[in-house]
Amino acid sequence: MTDIAVETSAPAELPRTKTDWVPLALVPALALLALPFIGSPSAWVTLTVAGLAMGMMIFLMASGLTLVFGLMDIINFGHGVFISLGAYATLIVLGPLAGWGEADSIGLNLALLGLCIVTAMAVTGVVGAVFERVIVRPVYGSHLKQILVTMGGLIVAEQAIHAIWGASPIPIRLPETLRGAFVIGDIVMERYRVVAVGVGLVVFIGMQLLLNRTRIGLLIRAGVENPEMVEALGYRIRRLFVSVFVAGSALAGLGGVMWAFYRQTLTAGMGMEVMVLVFIVIIVGGLGSVGGCFVGSILVALVANYVGFLAPKLALISNILVMALVLTWRPQGLFPVARR
Repeated sequence: MTDIAVETSAPAELPRTKTDWVPLALVPALALLALPFIGSPSAWVTLTVAGLAMGMMIFLMASGLTLVFGLMDIINFGHGVFISLGAYATLIVLGPLAGWGEADSIGLNLALLGLCIVTAMAVTGVVGAVFERVIVRPVYGSHLKQILVTMGGLIVAEQAIHAIWGASPIPIRLPETLRGAFVIGDIVMERYRVVAVGVGLVVFIGMQLLLNRTRIGLLIRAGVENPEMVEALGYRIRRLFVSVFVAGSALAGLGGVMWAFYRQTLTAGMGMEVMVLVFIVIIVGGLGSVGGCFVGSILVALVANYVGFLAPKLALISNILVMALVLTWRPQGLFPVARR
C-alpha cells in the first residue's frame, strides 16, 4: 500500500516538446551552398550580413502580424499602415532632437534611435487599441469580413497620414555614427545593418521568452486553446487578446522605424509596399509561428541577396520561388501551428 501511495503521489514528468532541427538547418545550409557560386569569401560575408540585416527588418515588420494571427486568428490587412505610422512617428522625435542625430556620439545616436522606437511603439500601440475596438472587434470569427474591414481601415488611415504630414515624400537622415560601414580587409558591413541584426535578435528572444517562459504567455496560449476554461478561472480573456493586438501593432511600429531609417524616405504607402513580402514570410514560417516567421524572414532575405548578386533579373521572383519550394516540401510551412 505504501509503495502504491508513493507511486500515485509522485508527479509525472511532462513530455518535452521536440525541436524540429531541419528548418533551422536551412539557413546555414543555404549560406554554405551559396559560397562556391559567389566565389569571393569577402563578397559572400558582405552579402550574408546584408541578408541577415534585411531578414531582421522583415521579421520586425512581420512579427506583429504573426503574433496577432497566431494567437487571435485575425487576418489584419491593415497591418501595413502601422508600419507606415511607426515610420512617421520618428518625426516626433527627430524634430526637437535633430542635434542628437548630427552629433558624432554613438551614445546620443543610439539614444535617439531608442527614443524613436519607444515613441513609434507607443503611437502605434494606442492606434492599434482603437483599431481593434472600432474595426476588428465586430468581425471576430469571420475572416472574409476581417479582410474587407481592415482594408477599409487601411485606406482611411493612409489618408489620415496624408492629412497630417502631407502627401510628399519626407527625407530623413541616419544618425551620424550609424552611417557608413565597418571595413575589415575586403569585407564591408554597413553599420546600420549590424544594428538592425542586434535589434531583431533582441525582439525575437524577448518574444520567445514572453510567450514560453512567463505567466502572461501561458495565459495567452491557454486562452487560444480553451478561452472558456481561462474565463472560468477568473481571467478576462478579452483583455488578454486586446493586449496581444496592441503588442502586434506596437511591433509593426518598431519595424516601421527600422525600415524608415533604412530607406531614409517616408511615404504613406511604405508599409503596404512590403506587405506582400510580409505575407510570404508568414506563410513560409507556418501561419502564426513566431519561430517560423524568424527563420522564414532570414531565408527569404538571404535568397534575395544571393540571387540578386548572381542573377539580378531573377531577384524579383526569388521570394515567390522560396515560398513555392517550401510549400511543396511542407504544405503547412516550416513550423506549422499544431491547432491548424
